Amino acid sequence: MRVVNVRLGGAYRELTLPSICGGLKKVNESRKSLQIQKTFEALFALEDIREIFRQSLPAGFDELQQEEFSNAITKIKSIISDLENGEGKPACNRVGKLEPRTREEEFINIHPIQAAGRLTPEARKAIISYGDGYSTCDYCRKPFRLDKIARPPIEEFHQDLAKFLNMDQARVVPGARRGFQAVTQSIVEKGDSVIVSSLAHYTEFLAVEGAGGIVKEVPQDENHIVTADSTALKIEDVKRETGKLPALIMIDHFDYQFANEHDVYGIAKVAKEYGIPFLYNGAYTVGVMPVDGKKIGADFIIGSGHKSMASVAPSGVLATTDEWAPKVFRTTQMIGDLTGRKFGIKEVENMGCTLMGATLLSMIASFPRVKERTANWEDEVRKSSYFLEQFLRIQGSKVLSEWPRKHTLTKVDTTGSFDVIAKTHKRRGFFFSDELKDRGVIGEFAGATRTWKLNTYGLTWDQTRYTADVFLNIASKYGLNIS
Repeated sequence: MRVVNVRLGGAYRELTLPSICGGLKKVNESRKSLQIQKTFEALFALEDIREIFRQSLPAGFDELQQEEFSNAITKIKSIISDLENGEGKPACNRVGKLEPRTREEEFINIHPIQAAGRLTPEARKAIISYGDGYSTCDYCRKPFRLDKIARPPIEEFHQDLAKFLNMDQARVVPGARRGFQAVTQSIVEKGDSVIVSSLAHYTEFLAVEGAGGIVKEVPQDENHIVTADSTALKIEDVKRETGKLPALIMIDHFDYQFANEHDVYGIAKVAKEYGIPFLYNGAYTVGVMPVDGKKIGADFIIGSGHKSMASVAPSGVLATTDEWAPKVFRTTQMIGDLTGRKFGIKEVENMGCTLMGATLLSMIASFPRVKERTANWEDEVRKSSYFLEQFLRIQGSKVLSEWPRKHTLTKVDTTGSFDVIAKTHKRRGFFFSDELKDRGVIGEFAGATRTWKLNTYGLTWDQTRYTADVFLNIASKYGLNIS
């Protein structure tokens, strides 16, 4: 048995929770939690019915299948009744050793890299029907390439992606990292220098290393910002050191460490002055805020589907101009020495086809909402700023990212606030995770009470205010000063 704080009817109450589901203990046994369990129970039961259809003949059910179908319908009716009334026994919805993931339904999730990757309802529905491995290939016809499939409208989606980013051509890729890889292995030769930010993601390093290049980092200033001037100086340093210009410049618009905005417009201009191709890393921008490749002056744009486009992982986007498309989207020229086989339509860097099945269809299904939400970016930043303003009322709490904020991902420092409590608490830093979770908020790095990151993207205003109140409530409970 376990006693926890549960929010019921606007107030927190202590509840003793029974052990369920093979010894597992649920933290929040509220009516909502039970209804969430019942929702998953109903979804899983519907999948069982779906399997009966898959095992039947085209003409219909045999007697045994009809009986199974009738029993399943009866079960679902019972589950729906429990769901509607918030009654019934909690279900053990495990699939083998897999527990159902209900964190998005049960909690407010402020995890730094999960926020903009939450699937839309449309994407979740697409997964239900397109989960099979090669589901996108039902109507694949010559030239037998993913971006040429018309049904479902994958070819049209590729065209829409390019327009969305104001670039000439676009492809889907298995994550932003594979976009980096496609570009570097296309234009970087062994020993070439590639300029990146000193805040660059490790996948940018790996992409350069895989192509045989050498990373050269642009230093950040005292505010953790990479500027056009510092990039120009780094180009000159590389030129002086190696005797030639870098082969590529790849810079994040917003970095993953502080989510500070870097001068990509100025850097793109510098790159053009030197005649160096510029890769815009939009892993934290494409899909959440407006991105105009031509306005930026980018030669390549990389986006992350699972980080910022409400898509299943791994997924991403690579867009480029007509100037660079023949190189980065080059098709194979190789011919088999015995068979004489050739596959000229297949793109080398994309290994012929990239995202297949539910991964791609989730991106396509989410796309209308993704386009729509980029127009609301300023409101997302306002919500983030509101939360942080309340957070900063807790004496000793700091924002390490640039201020005022321009992004919803933020690095904070609670060394002078919640970490003070952690030093003497029997749970150490995990006390903070416990307190947040008991109040329905998760996603901070478990046990972290010094420097850590959070993301408010996608929260409603009510959820944002509630989350801010939770932080203030915990601070008040432990006697921290609040201004």
